[in-house]
Amino acid sequence: MAHISFEESIKILSENLPKSKGSERVFLDSALNRVLAKDIIAKFNNPYKETASMDGYAIKYSDHDKELRIIGKNPAGSFRFNKLKSGEAIKTYTGSFMPDGADTLVPIENVEVKGNKLKILKKVEKGFAVREIGEDFKKGDVLIKKGKVIKSAEIGVLASLGIPVVDVVKKPIVSIISTGEEIVDLDSEYEIGQIRSSNNYTLTALAKSLGFIGINLGIAGDNKKEIKEKILDGLKNSDVVVTTGGVSVGDFDFVKEITGEFDLLFHGVNIKPGQWIMVAKAGEKYIVSLPGFPYSSFVTFLLYVVPILESLENRKIVKKIKAKLLHNFIKTNPKYQFVAVNITFDGSFYVDTIGKKQGSSGILTNLINNKALMCLKEGTYELKKGEEVEVLVYDDLFR
Repeated sequence: MAHISFEESIKILSENLPKSKGSERVFLDSALNRVLAKDIIAKFNNPYKETASMDGYAIKYSDHDKELRIIGKNPAGSFRFNKLKSGEAIKTYTGSFMPDGADTLVPIENVEVKGNKLKILKKVEKGFAVREIGEDFKKGDVLIKKGKVIKSAEIGVLASLGIPVVDVVKKPIVSIISTGEEIVDLDSEYEIGQIRSSNNYTLTALAKSLGFIGINLGIAGDNKKEIKEKILDGLKNSDVVVTTGGVSVGDFDFVKEITGEFDLLFHGVNIKPGQWIMVAKAGEKYIVSLPGFPYSSFVTFLLYVVPILESLENRKIVKKIKAKLLHNFIKTNPKYQFVAVNITFDGSFYVDTIGKKQGSSGILTNLINNKALMCLKEGTYELKKGEEVEVLVYDDLFR
């Protein structure tokens, strides 16, 4: 079977991405990093009355040159006074409503107080330190648009609106299965020739770190019944089922047998690592079979599984940026290649491969520390120090 190009595989995947999932309601305390499902519209002006922005004395601007009589205090949360008359002042605090009739706030440091008498020593402009009605937002304003990822600032706005429960997009669910008779779990005895299971743990953790729900379905040996049960179990409870290992040319017919209704999108892409990546649809759900090598499975999960999950939640997590190389780099493999790099920022983004091992699809330790992948198009060539390259960033650099 001929491999397709990386660009073609991404085009096919893009044309077959799912719509976002339905919504659910969560308490505000649980809404952080969730995707908003509905616009948030202001139901009132904020502030809904003129408000003092500092401590001082509320006056009529026209009374600047008069000796004023202090008639009381107006603490935040209080609204006890009738319309302010000429010649009067009220001590007013940050966040307090301005008394009716007052149009200016004179700071405490600008006045002299003797008993209940007030003299203004330094004038201020009309309207000084007064927040106008609707200065923050007005009734009917769209304050947060649907599709926005809720962060701390959005939590604050929602709280100020008195919204205890928020409509958010349901989180996508991905189940991960490691396959192969040579794979043993963490608590099993280890023999020469066997491999400790890491893919299911790594990819489950990756999914969770990106904000999705990851389910570790464990290991399935090279046994059709066992693999079938795990895949069917995953399809019941997940949007995407990911298998690692066993993606050679003949294996996809078996997956078709398991799912009953199977739409193969592609199998085999001219990339390194992960050339035997397979992506298929089972109804409205997805089966993605990744290579068994840890580094290969990690990279192809980012390239092909994450876009499906992003589409389901209507948000973009993995970003492509431009960065400059800190040293020369020779690309010897003709395939579209993804190389683990260190990334730093000093006015611009910079990448290097210092400490990264080249040549093996099994070196998962390459992904420790600053997490990014340099994207190198097909062909063999040399990149010079200072050249700009495309980099895939999947850590918390932008989150």
